Amino acid sequence: MKKFFVSALLFAVAVSAYANSASDSVAMTVAGKAISIDEFLFTAKKNGETDLSNKKSLESFVELFKIYKLKVADAEAEGLDKTESFKEELDKYKAQLTSDYLSDRPAEEKVLSDEYTRLNEVLDLTHILFFLPQETVSKDTVAVYQQALAAYQRIQKGEDIMAVGAELAKKDSAHVGYEQVRSFFPMRTVKAFEDYVYQMPEGAVSMPIRTKFGFHIVKLNRRIPNPGRRQVSHILIPFVQDSITRTEEETYKLAEEVYQLAVSGKDFAELAKQYSSDKGSAQKGGRLPVFGLGEMVAEFEQAAFAIKNPGDISKPVKTRFGYHIIKLEKNLAVQPFEEIKKSWYRQMSQGEWNFALHKSFDDRMKKEYKFVFHPEAYAELQAICNDYFPTNPKFFEQAKDLNKELMRIDTISFAQNEFAAYIQQYPFSVKTYAGDFMQEVLDLCIHDILTNMERKNLTNKYPEFRLLLNEYRDGTLLFAISNQKIWNKPAEEQAKLEEDWIKELKEKYPVEINWKALKKAAKK
Repeated sequence: MKKFFVSALLFAVAVSAYANSASDSVAMTVAGKAISIDEFLFTAKKNGETDLSNKKSLESFVELFKIYKLKVADAEAEGLDKTESFKEELDKYKAQLTSDYLSDRPAEEKVLSDEYTRLNEVLDLTHILFFLPQETVSKDTVAVYQQALAAYQRIQKGEDIMAVGAELAKKDSAHVGYEQVRSFFPMRTVKAFEDYVYQMPEGAVSMPIRTKFGFHIVKLNRRIPNPGRRQVSHILIPFVQDSITRTEEETYKLAEEVYQLAVSGKDFAELAKQYSSDKGSAQKGGRLPVFGLGEMVAEFEQAAFAIKNPGDISKPVKTRFGYHIIKLEKNLAVQPFEEIKKSWYRQMSQGEWNFALHKSFDDRMKKEYKFVFHPEAYAELQAICNDYFPTNPKFFEQAKDLNKELMRIDTISFAQNEFAAYIQQYPFSVKTYAGDFMQEVLDLCIHDILTNMERKNLTNKYPEFRLLLNEYRDGTLLFAISNQKIWNKPAEEQAKLEEDWIKELKEKYPVEINWKALKKAAKK
């Protein structure tokens, strides 16, 4: 069997047929280095004031471009392109530039935007979770699924989901959990769960939903329009303070007295400093950070969102901490998309969200690189998941002799046993169910192969990529050599130093200008 290594899979991909066969025509040669017409025109185009069709303008820009390249040549002669700081700077830019080409930004923006629309609603739901143990094979999921299905059937017949959950959790708390989530938002849990509950109608109960955690039975109690966010100040009168325990009646009486002081016009911030036991906020006049639904205890949150007008003060509100007097400072809208998308993008770049984010790019790459997948060959690997988790050595023992082509990308073929070996070495997924685990690793594997193939072809497929990278390289060297020769000297000396330096460069480095090619290119 051909041994399978990640290097063979990801990094030893041959450059495909995108390579250009002919070199660019030369605009000029500076210090023995040929400068292409494409680079010259690219630079001229970025200089909006340059009109190459005008002879005088062309000659003027050629002179400027020549001096620019002479300075870069001098920087190279000084070894500035060999320094670690330069290499790090260029590598950083290359990585940033590469990422723009190895993605579909408009499609990613739409994925984020579609996800953001879910923020318009807050879901109130109840669910029971039947945990799957780590590294669960197909045959072992049956009993857990049957347990979840039985609970679903009881609820369908009219039993209360919370009561069913409480009963089952009491019997086996290690394997069953339940909760009511009164404020469910997007991007707060795994994608499979979120996608399902957001498409449920109010009052519906789900069939068992499988996620990496196990099987869920969900009841969607209601959909609530998102009321946005609030900023409030509060004064907390606790049941216990300084080792003194008050009765509920005593606590309420004191809270009512403070409330009357507040509504009579006493400065709320000063009252908070004097009476509130919440020391973190008291020193700020009782001011709390901005919050939305689901971020505070239920009683506090309900009271805070019930206040309509900034400046209004609630009557004492009881929570497990004591009694709160709440003053509304600001009503705020849902966090704007532009503020949230960067953090959401980072979150989506990990785990199962990643596939939705990069789907458009992967689909395009599959077409360009003539991706072929054989489901029947994959099914043979899936069958082994009935008994063995894919990272189990016994899985590989069963798969090592399976050598049918699993997939083909460009001219490279990957056999079943190669993928099986890949799984053994690189278990990227955190999925607990064997079939889900293998599928996610496969998707990641395909994405990485396609991405690395495209990365190798960037300079051939996209001339602007090479030109942008070279522009940044030369610009960085120009800055470094100019700072060294001119800018770190006294201001009154800089003009003369610049003049002398240019004269020296013209004498030091040979320059050959291909006027024929330049004039021809200028006419286009």
